[in-house]
Amino acid sequence: MSQPILRIVAPPEKVGAPSASVRSIALIGNYPPRRCGIATFTADVYQALTEARPEAKCEVYALTDVDGAYEYPSEVVCEIGQDKIADYLAAADRLSATTPDLICVQHEFGIFGGLAGEYLLMLLEATDRPVVTTLHTILETPNDDQRRVFGKLLARSARVVVMAERGREILRQVWAVPAEKILFIPHGAPDRALGPTEPFKEALGYGGRELLFTFGFLSPGKGIETVIRALPRIVAQRPNVTYAVLGSTHPHLLAREGENYRHSLVKLAEELGVENHVRFTDAYTDTPRLVEHLQAADIYVTPYLNAQQITSGTLAYAAALGRAIVSTPYWHAEELLADGRGRLTPFGSSNAIADEVIDLLTHPHVRQALGRRMWQASRETVWPRFGARMIEAFDSVLAQSTRTETMAKSLLAGAPIAPPSLAGVRRMTDGCGMLQHSLYSIPDRRHGYCVDDNARALILMHRLPGPVDAERIALTSTYAAFLAHAWNDDEKRFRNFLSFERTWLEPRGSEDSHGRSVWAVATTAVQAADPGQRRWATSLIRRIFEASDGLSAPRANAFVVLGLSAMVEAGSGDDSIRGLLRGKADRLAALFRRNAHGDAHWFEPFLSYDNARLAEALIRAGVALGIATMVSDGVDALTWLCNKQTGPRGHFLPVATIDFGRPLDAKNMFDQQPVEAAATIDACQAAWIATGDRKWIEEAQRAYAWFHGANTMMAPLTTADGDCFDGLTWAGVNENQGAESVLSLQLATCAMHTLTESAGSRLKLSATPSSP
Repeated sequence: MSQPILRIVAPPEKVGAPSASVRSIALIGNYPPRRCGIATFTADVYQALTEARPEAKCEVYALTDVDGAYEYPSEVVCEIGQDKIADYLAAADRLSATTPDLICVQHEFGIFGGLAGEYLLMLLEATDRPVVTTLHTILETPNDDQRRVFGKLLARSARVVVMAERGREILRQVWAVPAEKILFIPHGAPDRALGPTEPFKEALGYGGRELLFTFGFLSPGKGIETVIRALPRIVAQRPNVTYAVLGSTHPHLLAREGENYRHSLVKLAEELGVENHVRFTDAYTDTPRLVEHLQAADIYVTPYLNAQQITSGTLAYAAALGRAIVSTPYWHAEELLADGRGRLTPFGSSNAIADEVIDLLTHPHVRQALGRRMWQASRETVWPRFGARMIEAFDSVLAQSTRTETMAKSLLAGAPIAPPSLAGVRRMTDGCGMLQHSLYSIPDRRHGYCVDDNARALILMHRLPGPVDAERIALTSTYAAFLAHAWNDDEKRFRNFLSFERTWLEPRGSEDSHGRSVWAVATTAVQAADPGQRRWATSLIRRIFEASDGLSAPRANAFVVLGLSAMVEAGSGDDSIRGLLRGKADRLAALFRRNAHGDAHWFEPFLSYDNARLAEALIRAGVALGIATMVSDGVDALTWLCNKQTGPRGHFLPVATIDFGRPLDAKNMFDQQPVEAAATIDACQAAWIATGDRKWIEEAQRAYAWFHGANTMMAPLTTADGDCFDGLTWAGVNENQGAESVLSLQLATCAMHTLTESAGSRLKLSATPSSP
């Protein structure tokens, strides 16, 4: 199958002030008492959001690491074990039940389970709630799994929040995220008055000292040894200096190597003779304690060795508290310290760090001026402002969602039914038949042809309304000729795949492709406008019906039943045709009775593709044969399927391709394909004919509206000239326009015209007084 060409769905331009206010938020991320920067950040976000909108309910879904066991506070309503798929699904169930206005995700690589964190996608895929994701790391060179999973997360998110302008650039250049989808909100920080350091030094035991400070999990990438190597020069000029390093060893490093790294730093200080000027505090520190240390510091030092550090919480804290900062030029520091707000030094340069520290300690007025400048520039980063900006973003997303839901409801009430169009059919057809796939709107010859699509195209030719013209007869002949060539008399089976070089790729196709071909030939035998085409189909029909007796696949038999039913309904089926129809329909009915139990009224313990054809076949067979139980079983199955295919906003939600073959309670959202909507509309038409119940018109309208934008993405799949895109994916609309999709839209359009005409005449008749 050709690779999908995707259009990431971007939010529409903001028009006026938001018309909706978020009242309930689900916050997903690590959370205290788990000890990590994301947990601290999520807790700060929770506090900021609840203060920014006190009337809103904010519930936390906390990620627990593999060996963690935490006593979470009351705001944590759901605990998700990092590697426990069942926990993600349970969280999805809770989100579906509580329907928050919005989901806010804190994303960092490594905190979610599955390849590159794909378990998070399983959770988000099971709900249609709008998602706003804060990105703590953005990769420029992801591996294949990271590209796949992170790309889907970006597509699923209505907005993505970055905390550095560099993040915006990477999202645009590397990930092709629309600019209007990206929101820059600087990392939050405590709001404190600018004041002297001495009272805090006294309280922490640094009274009378000049204090350099670094905070965070200890690991080699933090570059702490670079500062220790700078200390001999600093101490020689400023003998009263102390370098305080606060933080425990990174848990991953601790598990792998123990305290070897910390011991190496202590040993380095001893070898350089500065051990009395370095204080290591091996502890995980909460925010109040961290703030006290920052307020005590004369200079905050971040000597990180990796330029690709897009955010640093403690750097943001130090800036907001008005500390002078000396840092290496990793991305966040480079932005924050620009325009003379701090001092940047080359990576790994102890001499450069020594120069800057000595200068700032020797000239306190310069150091204090830097601190004031940084404090003033950071007023927009304090947590109350962060919370307010997040709430503004949430309201905007909710307003957008509300507008699109209103649009979807109007479409559900009756999507416009355009006349059928052959533009896409012509584009995909050559002298041999209909090609399978396309690249955008260009037929992709690499994948050649298949009998499935030519069978669908042949059926479409018989359903088109209006007079039959020369083009329609010619197209019908082309597709019939393809099926005639596909029939392998030696194998008594239709072949399926034909290369563009006109070479069959197998002696027999799948049972399903055979069944669909039988359906198309039978339909041609009774509905073709050209007598020669009818005679061709009639001459072939006996042989292919006999060859279809041994089919075991339910959909293959359903396709044959649809063809047989068309013949019996048209009055061209003799006793042998009726007997064959009865036998195959009985098998379908038995399959339904065997598997339908409890709340699952379906033919199989799973769903697959073209699902509604099973129910349609049973209904049409029941009508053709006059067997009421078949009709009622088919209607029962279709009722269950339509309920299953109804999304939270009442829109059509076809079974996701990822759920094909999975248990019936699987509930992923993507990929969604047009063939399911077309099949559902046909089945609803059959149910309407059989029952006269107007709800089947409404169900058909729901499925037809899916093509026009009443869907999960609120994105139309139709083009101006009547073409159809290949479906909805995590990343948005798949902009390829292959044969199956084009035919599905046109078959659906024809069915809707027939259905509405039938409904109109029946309603008119029902309103006419009965004859005396």
